[in-house]
Amino acid sequence: MSDYSTHPTSSRISAREFTLLIALLMSIVAISIDALLPALGFISRDISLAHPNQAQYVISALFLGMALGQLVCGPLSDATGRKRILYAGICLFLVGSLVCFFAQDINTLLLGRFIQGLGVAGPYVSAISIVRDKYTGNEMARIMSLVMLIFIMVPALAPSLGQAVLLVSSWRYIFVLYIVYATIIGLWIFFRLEETLPKEHRIAFSTTGFLDGFKEVVSNYHTMCYTLCMGLFFGSFIGYLNSSQQIFQELFNTGKLFTVYFGVLALLFGVASLVNARFVEKWGMDYLCSRAVRGLIISSAIFLAVQMLIPVNLWMFLIYAAVVFFCFGLVFGNINAMAMEPMGHVAGIASAIIGASSSIMSMIIGTAIGQMYNGTLVPVTSGFLILSTICLFILHLAKSRKPADPEPAVE
Repeated sequence: MSDYSTHPTSSRISAREFTLLIALLMSIVAISIDALLPALGFISRDISLAHPNQAQYVISALFLGMALGQLVCGPLSDATGRKRILYAGICLFLVGSLVCFFAQDINTLLLGRFIQGLGVAGPYVSAISIVRDKYTGNEMARIMSLVMLIFIMVPALAPSLGQAVLLVSSWRYIFVLYIVYATIIGLWIFFRLEETLPKEHRIAFSTTGFLDGFKEVVSNYHTMCYTLCMGLFFGSFIGYLNSSQQIFQELFNTGKLFTVYFGVLALLFGVASLVNARFVEKWGMDYLCSRAVRGLIISSAIFLAVQMLIPVNLWMFLIYAAVVFFCFGLVFGNINAMAMEPMGHVAGIASAIIGASSSIMSMIIGTAIGQMYNGTLVPVTSGFLILSTICLFILHLAKSRKPADPEPAVE
């Protein structure tokens, strides 16, 4: 915990304004992904892709850029201060958005998305560090709770923003929306947010220090187990994200209602996160994670069997997806905290390495699942089933190497 926190009343930005700014800063990743989902079909037709599944690469390219960007932004944020990394990230994001706006072929579009991904890594990495710099203890917990309440609304609303742009213009103007959003955030930071990491508390970046941190991460059995689980879990989720537009708009013919269905499911993810925050201290991270994974496995096995027997309707898929989203909401926060738990002494570098390695893994897996889309739900459901089963096995291996804990009593 930081010992140089500035009490919020001594800052030129109020706690309420600060909370909103951090939430919107964190949300740049979700908006960059979800607002573009309704446009994938238009992109496929407009730039004459050989196969509709190729449009999914615009999602994966951003994840790849973000994964690699984390390795740089994490250590540099500790070395140079938070605002420099924020400015650099926002500038890269703007450049990437312009490249995408003018792209006439898929390769140029993917280059722009990759640059966007490098850019969002700065805000993604720095946002939580800024909160930790300014607040401690109960104040930090209160601010982060409010941040998350705002943040969980963004994935629910972002596809509707993209759909609203499509109603009045082409898909290219979604990138204008990104430019406006990032510019507003950048100006807000410039005029209202002070540098939260004083020079005397910065940690000089060194290759040796980074390599030592890397060795700490890869040599820790539990951290590697949980990092592998993160990559597998998020990989199956990216597989769904990549295919979601085709599933809703092509398989189930939902049209513009795609954004409504997607948004409701995203809210369930947020509800699960709040439930997790309420019960994690009572039941423990291991307990909640293992139960959520079992829920994913059972529901996916049942739904896959149903697909083999009868035609699946939209309402059947929505019930299954609701269970999946709720289980994922219980898993994500816990699995990251479990990976970081042994890494307190090298938290900054460890967070960057864990985030980057799990993101690269998930991007590869999610892209593969998305490219398997064949007009049915089998690839996505199979991805959830197979990867969740592997993760349950890994979680069991990790738990078997820990001291035995009593099973929590569930009232």
